[in-house]
Amino acid sequence: MEKIIHRAVRMGIDVGGTYTKCVAMDNQTHEIIGKNEVKTTHDDKDGVAAGVVQSFKNCMRENNIAAEDVVFVAHSTTQATNAFIEGDVADVGVVGVAGGGLEGLLAKRQLNIKDIVLDEKVDRKIKVYNTYIKKKTLCESEISENVEKLLDQGAEVIVASMAFGVDNISEEQKIHDCVKKKEVPATMASDITKLYGLTRRTKTAVINASILPKMMSTANATEDSVNAAGVHVPLMIMRGDGGVMEINEMRKRPILTALSGPAASVMGSLMYLRASNAIYFEVGGTTTNIGVIKNGRPGVDYAKIGGHDTYINSLDVRILGCAGGSMVRINNNSVIDVGPRSAHIAGCEYACFTPENEIVDPKIELISPKEGDPDDYVTIRLKNGKRICFTNTCAANVLGLVDKKYFAYGNANSARKAMQPVADKLDITVEEFATQILDKDFEKVNSCITALAEKYQLDHDSIKLIGCGGGAASLVPYCAKKMGLQYSIPENAEVISSIGVALSMVRDVVERIIPNPNQEQIKELKKEAADQAVSSGADPDTVEVHIEIDSQTGKVTAIATGSSEVKTTDLLKECDEKEAYELAVEDFGPKVHDAHLKEKTDKFYVYEGHRDKKTPLRIVDKKGFIKVQCSDGVVVKCKVKEYNEVVKKMWKEIAVFKTDIVLRPDFFLCVGPRVDDYSAVDLDQILLLMDLDLGDRDPDEEVMVIAVVKEI
Repeated sequence: MEKIIHRAVRMGIDVGGTYTKCVAMDNQTHEIIGKNEVKTTHDDKDGVAAGVVQSFKNCMRENNIAAEDVVFVAHSTTQATNAFIEGDVADVGVVGVAGGGLEGLLAKRQLNIKDIVLDEKVDRKIKVYNTYIKKKTLCESEISENVEKLLDQGAEVIVASMAFGVDNISEEQKIHDCVKKKEVPATMASDITKLYGLTRRTKTAVINASILPKMMSTANATEDSVNAAGVHVPLMIMRGDGGVMEINEMRKRPILTALSGPAASVMGSLMYLRASNAIYFEVGGTTTNIGVIKNGRPGVDYAKIGGHDTYINSLDVRILGCAGGSMVRINNNSVIDVGPRSAHIAGCEYACFTPENEIVDPKIELISPKEGDPDDYVTIRLKNGKRICFTNTCAANVLGLVDKKYFAYGNANSARKAMQPVADKLDITVEEFATQILDKDFEKVNSCITALAEKYQLDHDSIKLIGCGGGAASLVPYCAKKMGLQYSIPENAEVISSIGVALSMVRDVVERIIPNPNQEQIKELKKEAADQAVSSGADPDTVEVHIEIDSQTGKVTAIATGSSEVKTTDLLKECDEKEAYELAVEDFGPKVHDAHLKEKTDKFYVYEGHRDKKTPLRIVDKKGFIKVQCSDGVVVKCKVKEYNEVVKKMWKEIAVFKTDIVLRPDFFLCVGPRVDDYSAVDLDQILLLMDLDLGDRDPDEEVMVIAVVKEI
């Protein structure tokens, strides 16, 4: 038997629609020790959890990993998303509470949550029962009586929600504790969000509660199996916003795991590939996930579940129904569409992965892959009776776009032979046919990227595409070329999601409406977010909190991130000035000239270039991450005690005056090892946040202030 080499190991498991993949990584070097994949166990009695445990155990056994050496285990999950798609949800009872008078009258109406429809076509919904208690009569006997009514009606889990409950959770807590005594699952609306908006907050809590029993059962089964394997570190679960949380926190807020699969690929791109400004593609067999990383942070927005707005933060991922295995639809003249059905849905092999000698006497057969689908999806019947189909992957191989090193590389001749009958039918060459196929995908991808670039104000010339997932090479090279953009498909692209899970940080978010917040209010919010991150499994010494202020709505967001209790060693060696310069020049692209080092500290380099009367900047840290990318900006190095005057001066001098508006700059601050982002609109708020971040620093410490010129 091969000797076990003892070293600290991180393990990440990503649950995909087709495969569940586990990756083991060295905790110190982040070297990949081994990989394992199994078919995702949708139909197992334990659901997808069975595949998580199976791939985890296989990976340990195949790579001789000792249980005591595993210091971190995390997995993404599709279970929450699947529960909503499949209607595998519990009936929910809502105990609403409010004060008297007009406030109570309005709140009672807002707390009366109707059944939440998940899919109108098949009448799939969350059944909701309601009861209401006046705040002045709230006592244990009153709560118990109302809860019993809800349980008699059919409720399986209870939600406590009170008007203005985010200001004082004691009443919701009283209901929660009373329900728990009855050994019934319960949750509080204030556990999910601290934002006002009673109906939306309560509805979000109901959606969370509907999957609570199922997710708790799965969590228990997974945790028991991991412990039975001799691994006793806390089991972490991927959240939809790209962080992880301990399984105990997931038992309270399972809804946070919705969309955790797409989140995993983003975090892999961000942490393993050092992507700080990019549009990432995760190209699977059936769907492609597309999202944005800007200045080292992924785009985040509120999730929609079953078409309903929620207060759940998740990565802003666009899901397209075209991917590596997408089938082609045709009429008598041309390609109509590509996808959303894929080869594995139709039970077909890809033509480019079929041995060339099997492709004899290919005949066109148009099919409807699933009941209700159009009947113009193309398959090819071979002489031996086998039915195959050609896909985006086949088209890309025909056009010579897939390098041998990529997961999507296949036999171009096999694909060409299978596609020939359709090319003949359309009276075009196979290459023209392949181009038509990929052009259909490009239309969807281009539209998606244009929308994301507009939403996140991305500089087109600085956009880089990162291709992940097994099907990356089938789409990314073609789309990048059509758009005139740089792209990369990294090593281990097919397991980037599992890597993202293995390397993820603990994350938690607290949001409140605070018009004109003061220092004390922001300090309190930062502490609350930090405490929640620690509750979710972060080492208190590693927690950092980023504050965002929306001046228009008064919403203040505190985002806390930190490492799990077992600290990782940063494997990345420091890059010197020459290497940092090369990274900046590559990121600037060919249209920027005269790139040079403008300023530096012991942690950062700031490079400046010139283009069309603008001054593009790149902030590069000592690990080679490009932390800030802007098309026009100014950097000033100063001491902490001088920053206030520097910022005020830049605020005045770097303004852009238009006919009816004045555009003030956005600010970044390089302080110690951090780059802090101050994209607030109001100067007083910017200085308020900077005061909080710099208040405990040495007045003579050098910092760099970067002002980014805004454009319409």
